[in-house]
Amino acid sequence: MATQLSRHWRALAERLPDGDIVKAFRSGADSADQLMTEITPAARAHGLSVGPAAESAGRVLAGLRGNVRDRALERNQAARLASLDAQHVTTLLRYLHELSDANGPPDLAALCGVWDKRFTRVESSARRAAAALGHDPESAIEPLDQSALGRAGQRLGSTIGGIGEASDRVLGLRRRNG
Repeated sequence: MATQLSRHWRALAERLPDGDIVKAFRSGADSADQLMTEITPAARAHGLSVGPAAESAGRVLAGLRGNVRDRALERNQAARLASLDAQHVTTLLRYLHELSDANGPPDLAALCGVWDKRFTRVESSARRAAAALGHDPESAIEPLDQSALGRAGQRLGSTIGGIGEASDRVLGLRRRNG
């Protein structure tokens, strides 16, 4: 997950306009890289498998998000969804902390606890920066991918969303009128 976050957030930072969100994503990506450099050898020292398969999965997930899903999103949507990556990492770190605390090894539990605290700050910073995009609504709703394909994907997403909202209104009226 940390590998996926690092790659995804670096790719987003390249597509977003400079500001707090870019700083948060670059800093978070750096933290994820540092997490992996610390936790990987600690896990391996206890015979836990942290290796190429997990890292490959992270690269594939990041590639799918960056090359497929994110291209059809508005800037604010991509940033808000990406902040969930950090939530996933903190939840995983808390889980690993509890698992290691209950079953050993204590040094791995301590390391996961330290990184949980660090990554909670990363998560908070990303959420604040993503929410702050609302200060500039015009920029926030710009397509993340400014290419013709990206703009078309964003229009398609908006159209589908509009159809969903219209359906919800019709169904709501039917329910009320009974």
